[in-house]
Amino acid sequence: MISHPLTVRDCCLLTDGAGAFVMTRADRATSAPNKPVYLLGAGASETHRQISSMPDLTSTAAIESGRKAYAMAGMQPSEIDVLQLYDAFTINVILFLEDLGFCRKGEGGGFVQSGAILPGGNLPVNTNGGGLSCVHPGMYGVFTVIEAVRQLRAQAGERQVPDVETVLCHGNGGVLASQVTAILGSSATQ
Repeated sequence: MISHPLTVRDCCLLTDGAGAFVMTRADRATSAPNKPVYLLGAGASETHRQISSMPDLTSTAAIESGRKAYAMAGMQPSEIDVLQLYDAFTINVILFLEDLGFCRKGEGGGFVQSGAILPGGNLPVNTNGGGLSCVHPGMYGVFTVIEAVRQLRAQAGERQVPDVETVLCHGNGGVLASQVTAILGSSATQ
Protein backbone atom coordinates (compact mmCIF):
# COMPACT_ATOMS: atom_id res chain seq x y z
CA MET A 1 0.00 0.00 0.00
CA ILE A 2 1.29 3.47 -0.92
CA SER A 3 -1.76 5.66 -0.24
CA HIS A 4 -5.13 3.98 -0.03
CA PRO A 5 -6.34 2.67 -2.43
CA LEU A 6 -3.12 2.91 -4.51
CA THR A 7 -0.59 0.11 -4.17
CA VAL A 8 2.97 -0.02 -5.46
CA ARG A 9 1.69 -1.49 -8.75
CA ASP A 10 -0.54 1.57 -9.28
CA CYS A 11 2.40 4.02 -9.23
CA CYS A 12 5.10 4.56 -11.87
CA LEU A 13 8.73 4.25 -10.93
CA LEU A 14 10.99 6.94 -12.30
CA THR A 15 13.17 5.33 -14.96
CA ASP A 16 15.65 6.38 -17.61
CA GLY A 17 14.33 7.33 -21.00
CA ALA A 18 14.22 10.07 -23.58
CA GLY A 19 12.12 10.92 -26.59
CA ALA A 20 11.81 13.53 -29.30
CA PHE A 21 9.81 14.30 -32.40
CA VAL A 22 10.05 16.81 -35.23
CA MET A 23 7.18 19.01 -36.36
CA THR A 24 6.86 20.87 -39.64
CA ARG A 25 4.16 22.39 -41.81
CA ALA A 26 1.74 19.97 -43.46
CA ASP A 27 2.88 20.95 -46.97
CA ARG A 28 6.50 20.11 -46.11
CA ALA A 29 5.62 16.84 -44.40
CA THR A 30 4.46 15.21 -47.62
CA SER A 31 8.05 15.06 -48.91
CA ALA A 32 9.43 13.57 -45.68
CA PRO A 33 10.73 9.99 -45.74
CA ASN A 34 8.01 8.81 -43.32
CA LYS A 35 4.25 8.97 -43.68
CA PRO A 36 3.06 12.30 -42.20
CA VAL A 37 0.90 12.54 -39.11
CA TYR A 38 -1.16 15.68 -38.58
CA LEU A 39 -1.90 17.73 -35.48
CA LEU A 40 -5.66 18.22 -35.71
CA GLY A 41 -6.28 19.99 -32.42
CA ALA A 42 -4.68 20.86 -29.11
CA GLY A 43 -5.63 22.51 -25.85
CA ALA A 44 -4.11 23.27 -22.47
CA SER A 45 -5.56 24.22 -19.10
CA GLU A 46 -4.45 24.57 -15.50
CA THR A 47 -6.56 24.71 -12.35
CA HIS A 48 -4.16 24.95 -9.42
CA ARG A 49 -0.54 24.88 -8.29
CA GLN A 50 -0.64 22.81 -5.11
CA ILE A 51 -2.81 19.71 -4.66
CA SER A 52 -4.31 21.37 -1.57
CA SER A 53 -5.72 24.04 -3.93
CA MET A 54 -7.29 21.55 -6.34
CA PRO A 55 -10.94 22.63 -6.68
CA ASP A 56 -12.27 19.06 -6.95
CA LEU A 57 -10.18 15.90 -6.50
CA THR A 58 -12.40 14.01 -8.94
CA SER A 59 -12.15 16.45 -11.86
CA THR A 60 -9.10 17.79 -13.66
CA ALA A 61 -8.34 20.57 -16.11
CA ALA A 62 -8.52 17.84 -18.80
CA ILE A 63 -12.18 18.82 -19.10
CA GLU A 64 -11.11 22.19 -20.50
CA SER A 65 -7.99 21.07 -22.41
CA GLY A 66 -10.03 18.32 -24.04
CA ARG A 67 -12.84 20.73 -24.95
CA LYS A 68 -10.31 23.03 -26.65
CA ALA A 69 -8.65 20.16 -28.56
CA TYR A 70 -11.97 18.73 -29.74
CA ALA A 71 -13.16 22.17 -30.87
CA MET A 72 -9.96 22.85 -32.81
CA ALA A 73 -10.09 19.40 -34.45
CA GLY A 74 -13.84 19.64 -35.10
CA MET A 75 -14.22 16.25 -33.44
CA GLN A 76 -15.84 14.53 -30.50
CA PRO A 77 -14.72 11.61 -28.31
CA SER A 78 -16.63 9.04 -30.38
CA GLU A 79 -14.34 9.83 -33.34
CA ILE A 80 -11.12 8.85 -31.54
CA ASP A 81 -9.64 5.42 -32.31
CA VAL A 82 -6.86 5.15 -29.70
CA LEU A 83 -5.87 7.01 -26.51
CA GLN A 84 -2.40 7.68 -25.14
CA LEU A 85 -2.84 8.94 -21.56
CA TYR A 86 -0.24 10.03 -19.03
CA ASP A 87 -0.60 7.30 -16.41
CA ALA A 88 1.85 8.07 -13.62
CA PHE A 89 -0.81 6.49 -11.39
CA THR A 90 -3.63 4.17 -12.42
CA ILE A 91 -6.19 6.66 -11.11
CA ASN A 92 -5.03 9.14 -13.80
CA VAL A 93 -6.40 6.92 -16.56
CA ILE A 94 -9.85 6.80 -14.94
CA LEU A 95 -9.90 10.55 -14.31
CA PHE A 96 -8.86 11.32 -17.89
CA LEU A 97 -11.29 8.84 -19.46
CA GLU A 98 -14.07 10.66 -17.62
CA ASP A 99 -12.80 14.23 -18.02
CA LEU A 100 -12.11 13.78 -21.74
CA GLY A 101 -15.63 12.52 -22.35
CA PHE A 102 -15.12 8.81 -23.01
CA CYS A 103 -17.45 7.91 -20.16
CA ARG A 104 -19.48 9.80 -17.58
CA LYS A 105 -18.19 10.87 -14.17
CA GLY A 106 -18.10 7.92 -11.82
CA GLU A 107 -18.17 5.36 -14.66
CA GLY A 108 -14.44 5.25 -15.44
CA GLY A 109 -13.72 2.29 -13.19
CA GLY A 110 -16.45 0.19 -14.76
CA PHE A 111 -15.36 1.28 -18.24
CA VAL A 112 -11.81 0.07 -17.54
CA GLN A 113 -13.07 -3.12 -15.89
CA SER A 114 -15.20 -3.90 -18.97
CA GLY A 115 -12.01 -4.42 -21.01
CA ALA A 116 -12.77 -1.52 -23.36
CA ILE A 117 -9.25 -0.09 -23.00
CA LEU A 118 -7.37 -3.36 -23.56
CA PRO A 119 -5.71 -4.31 -26.84
CA GLY A 120 -8.60 -5.42 -29.03
CA GLY A 121 -11.06 -3.39 -26.93
CA ASN A 122 -13.34 -0.65 -28.21
CA LEU A 123 -10.89 2.08 -27.17
CA PRO A 124 -7.30 0.85 -26.75
CA VAL A 125 -5.35 2.96 -24.23
CA ASN A 126 -1.57 3.25 -23.88
CA THR A 127 -0.72 0.73 -26.54
CA ASN A 128 2.98 0.90 -25.60
CA GLY A 129 2.18 -0.09 -22.01
CA GLY A 130 2.11 3.49 -20.73
CA GLY A 131 4.36 4.85 -18.02
CA LEU A 132 3.52 1.90 -15.80
CA SER A 133 4.95 -0.66 -18.25
CA CYS A 134 7.04 1.21 -20.85
CA VAL A 135 9.12 4.07 -19.45
CA HIS A 136 8.56 6.95 -17.06
CA PRO A 137 11.49 9.37 -16.88
CA GLY A 138 9.37 11.85 -14.93
CA MET A 139 8.13 13.51 -18.14
CA TYR A 140 6.08 10.83 -19.91
CA GLY A 141 4.07 13.15 -22.18
CA VAL A 142 6.45 12.96 -25.16
CA PHE A 143 5.96 9.19 -25.24
CA THR A 144 2.21 9.59 -25.75
CA VAL A 145 2.96 11.45 -29.00
CA ILE A 146 5.67 9.02 -30.12
CA GLU A 147 3.33 6.05 -29.68
CA ALA A 148 0.48 7.91 -31.39
CA VAL A 149 2.70 8.53 -34.42
CA ARG A 150 3.73 4.87 -34.51
CA GLN A 151 0.09 3.80 -34.40
CA LEU A 152 -0.94 6.27 -37.12
CA ARG A 153 1.94 5.14 -39.35
CA ALA A 154 1.13 1.45 -38.70
CA GLN A 155 4.65 1.00 -37.28
CA ALA A 156 3.74 -0.40 -33.85
CA GLY A 157 4.46 -4.04 -34.61
CA GLU A 158 2.65 -6.56 -32.42
CA ARG A 159 0.82 -3.82 -30.53
CA GLN A 160 -0.57 -2.20 -33.70
CA VAL A 161 -4.27 -1.38 -33.57
CA PRO A 162 -5.91 -1.99 -36.98
CA ASP A 163 -7.19 0.94 -39.05
CA VAL A 164 -6.08 3.78 -36.75
CA GLU A 165 -6.96 7.21 -38.15
CA THR A 166 -7.14 9.31 -34.95
CA VAL A 167 -5.27 9.26 -31.65
CA LEU A 168 -5.82 11.48 -28.64
CA CYS A 169 -2.71 12.16 -26.53
CA HIS A 170 -3.06 13.59 -23.07
CA GLY A 171 -0.34 14.86 -20.73
CA ASN A 172 -0.48 15.86 -17.11
CA GLY A 173 1.84 18.18 -15.19
CA GLY A 174 2.33 19.13 -11.59
CA VAL A 175 0.04 17.27 -9.20
CA LEU A 176 -2.95 16.95 -11.56
CA ALA A 177 -2.51 20.72 -12.07
CA SER A 178 -1.88 21.32 -15.75
CA GLN A 179 -3.36 19.28 -18.56
CA VAL A 180 -2.58 19.24 -22.29
CA THR A 181 -4.59 17.37 -24.91
CA ALA A 182 -3.59 16.83 -28.53
CA ILE A 183 -5.47 15.04 -31.29
CA LEU A 184 -3.38 13.56 -34.08
CA GLY A 185 -4.62 12.10 -37.34
CA SER A 186 -3.56 10.27 -40.46
CA SER A 187 -3.75 11.73 -43.96
CA ALA A 188 -7.32 10.39 -44.14
CA THR A 189 -8.33 13.03 -41.59
CA GLN A 190 -7.15 15.95 -43.75
